[in-house]
Amino acid sequence: MAFIADQLQQSNIDFIQTREPGGTPLAEDIRELLLQPRTESVAENAELLLMFAARAQHIDQVIEPALSQGKWVLCDRFTDATFAYQGGGRGVAMQKIAELEQWVQGELRPDFTILLDAPIALGMERANKRGELDRFEQEQQDFFEKVRTAYLELATAYPQRYRVVDAAQFLEQVQIDINTIVTEMITLNNRR
Repeated sequence: MAFIADQLQQSNIDFIQTREPGGTPLAEDIRELLLQPRTESVAENAELLLMFAARAQHIDQVIEPALSQGKWVLCDRFTDATFAYQGGGRGVAMQKIAELEQWVQGELRPDFTILLDAPIALGMERANKRGELDRFEQEQQDFFEKVRTAYLELATAYPQRYRVVDAAQFLEQVQIDINTIVTEMITLNNRR
């Protein structure tokens, strides 16, 4: 995210940087509820509704105001993460997620999505190096295989929006690939 933000700054793009779940004080509180490891199992529908509650607040308080001012929104995760994690990983019906997406977002969708894809074992190795694992990161490998599959299916379904980067490469090559994508985004935006 910092690398992309730096590119946008260097290109004089007016933007905000945010994340999901989170982005506002209330949405950050919901994020904490979602990520905190707990002994009580979290009902799939409760998890899904909390994601969309945070998203509704985030859209209302941060994303829509920024877009109305002509700013770009650089967001670390958005609704596709819900399709991948709750839909793919948890098995929640995709139609249920799509209905909530339409209700909360209306026609608001990302223009571009950069998917950093890597084998599950490598992703978990990197997560373990960051420190204590959150509730999602503590899931089993089969959960992450389903999440990864769901993301790759989304990338196939929406090729005009998705750009997939092989995140198993060395950092320098990943940054080169991201630079190419961000340059493409800026060029396409300038043509509009």
